[in-house]
Amino acid sequence: MPIQLSAGDRKLFLIAGGVFLLLVATALILGKGPESTDEIPTTYSVGSGGAKAAYLLLKASGYRAERWEQSPSELPEAVGATLILAEPSDAPKTEERNRLRQFVENGGRVIATGPFVGLFLPESGIVPDPLSGMTWKRISAQSPSSITHAASQITLAPQAYWKPESSALPVILPLYGDGDKQMVVKYQFGKGEVIWWASATPLTNAGLKEPGNLEFFLACIGSELSTRILWDEYFHGYRQSLTASIKSSPVKWIFLQFALFTFAILVTYSRRSGPISIPAREIRLSPLEFVRTLGALYKQANAASVVVDISYHRFRYWLTRRLGMASNVPVDELERAVRERANFEDADFSATLRACESAPYDYTLKPRAALRLVRLLDDYAAKLKLFSQSGRQKN
Repeated sequence: MPIQLSAGDRKLFLIAGGVFLLLVATALILGKGPESTDEIPTTYSVGSGGAKAAYLLLKASGYRAERWEQSPSELPEAVGATLILAEPSDAPKTEERNRLRQFVENGGRVIATGPFVGLFLPESGIVPDPLSGMTWKRISAQSPSSITHAASQITLAPQAYWKPESSALPVILPLYGDGDKQMVVKYQFGKGEVIWWASATPLTNAGLKEPGNLEFFLACIGSELSTRILWDEYFHGYRQSLTASIKSSPVKWIFLQFALFTFAILVTYSRRSGPISIPAREIRLSPLEFVRTLGALYKQANAASVVVDISYHRFRYWLTRRLGMASNVPVDELERAVRERANFEDADFSATLRACESAPYDYTLKPRAALRLVRLLDDYAAKLKLFSQSGRQKN
């Protein structure tokens, strides 16, 4: 038997489905394919902007290369170690930056690339220049060294350049540049060394194939196979903690979509399969609203005399019942009985009763006068104790 969905269920399903499709479409539009040229140079990526080829090349060539997925605070001894910071996408904490500085001072080497890697370096003269990085350029060597000897020209997509006068270091060796813009520099810091590239192009899967880039990359690494090469992945979002890795990866969006879809199913199921409860019936009119409604009707009909007549008949009913008299007793006898039996003396009592007797025949009776008579009857009922206090409130 097919399940019949209510209008509310169908609306909920349509909303949840629309949001789910929107998330999927956003992921497809913003997602980067394997051939994307602007993805981060991580050793896990096989895209043109990734760096898996360079990492595997080092492993195959006998270097002690490994992925570093821990905080810089956990860096090993600096001597004989090279750290590659290939365009990190996260910023370091203060203690991490201090540890990197100590790592270089104690004899470690750092190969850092990109316009924002200056946050990691002990000294930096990096000036971002994003417009220049839109195209690849062939840049030439500017100083003689073992690195420029291996490759006289390299290909870069320079996203920045080094401004020497902005650095406090006494000696900056410009290795490659374009005119007065230095795009690969090297400097000593303590016992260690820092090599900065304007971009990670030479070590990417696509850039590694350009003339001179492979030789340049290997020359920066050095010829000592015993050198421990730590390829940073920590600042690319890959952490040893599973929670931290998921938080920094696109997988979290998959979990978000799944949680949203599950929530929609649970809400729909609970709406149809929850306990059946009879909704409380709403009272359309409270007693006060009834009085106001009735009063409005009397006012619209100009029936002030009717109100007095109803109140008077009610008053006579309870009074004659208390005195044990017939309900149609004349006013004079009723007044005398009240005076003698109830010992009640009031000069206006007789006039009030007679005014109420003649009210049904007075179609010109004004609302103000009718209200005065009703209030007098209510006061007399209280004085004669015709109703208890609770009964008076109810009536």
